[in-house]
Amino acid sequence: MIEIENRRYIGSKTQLSDWIFECINSQTRDCKSFCDIFAGTGIVSKKAIEIFEKVIINDFLFSNEVFYNAFFDNENYDKLKINKLIDRWNSIESDKISENYFSKNFGGKFFDHNHAKKIGFIREEINKNKSKFNNKELSILLTTLIYNIDRVSNTVGHFDAYIKKPIPKRELVFKSINSRKVRNVKIFREDANILAKKINTDIVYIDPPYNSRQYSRFYHIYENLVQWKKPELFGVALKPEAENMSKYCRITALNAFKELVNDLNAKYLVVSYNNTYSSKSSSSENKIKLEEIKEVLKSKGQTKVFNAPHKFFNAGKTDFKDHKEYLFITKVNEK
Repeated sequence: MIEIENRRYIGSKTQLSDWIFECINSQTRDCKSFCDIFAGTGIVSKKAIEIFEKVIINDFLFSNEVFYNAFFDNENYDKLKINKLIDRWNSIESDKISENYFSKNFGGKFFDHNHAKKIGFIREEINKNKSKFNNKELSILLTTLIYNIDRVSNTVGHFDAYIKKPIPKRELVFKSINSRKVRNVKIFREDANILAKKINTDIVYIDPPYNSRQYSRFYHIYENLVQWKKPELFGVALKPEAENMSKYCRITALNAFKELVNDLNAKYLVVSYNNTYSSKSSSSENKIKLEEIKEVLKSKGQTKVFNAPHKFFNAGKTDFKDHKEYLFITKVNEK
């Protein structure tokens, strides 16, 4: 079965989540609720669910919200109905499928052409039959589709570009995801700075993007598949018109971070940070510096800093030497 960790994602905390929670457990007391306000893959949220009575998961990508619903939402779903449909997907013969929006745009580039035909056909079938499924079931179907095609995409792990070489032949076999019903979770798709004004929780985990690489652009194909508006596409990377552009990837990042920290109502703030500020690539260079993070958090309360060596997911030629992951834990001053 496919787990929530089983996708490629820049900044994924798969290898760091145990260390993050060791630090959190050593520095926090009497905490029952947790918010993952830039949840990304949802890996930190998954671990938090095992520990806390209440967990808030938030990200403003359409695809990430669907993934959280698929893996965690508490709505009832018909597992047998879903598995029968996945079995049917695996019986589809690509040479008997007509060209479609997905294959015309992405076939022979981001995906093998026959795979692209199958992907487009399945997505259209889901859309035509969406009235037969509840939100949890639709989320499971979309997540199953996307997590499985992630393994055969002709990329280095994102969709800013495709590999300009003959696409190796890989078998596309759809496997089920490990969906479950979790009672202690609330899922949001909001701008973190807006959500911050509305929530009250013991711990807020903050892991924003720090460089100019926009996640909505890196994962535009998954955003496209989830929304299925079939937009016009532009450029070599075949991206739609820009949407969901984060202020944390621009020169506004520091002011946005200050506003977020100021508005959060929590006992503890936990901030992840990686030191790509020394990167040779301008697009990888951090928009907020280590010392700036520290100063903002110190204004909120007593702050401790932890670090661990970590191999950064580098999809290009950028050289990261002595790369570390930093974790700030702030005990917020009582008002």
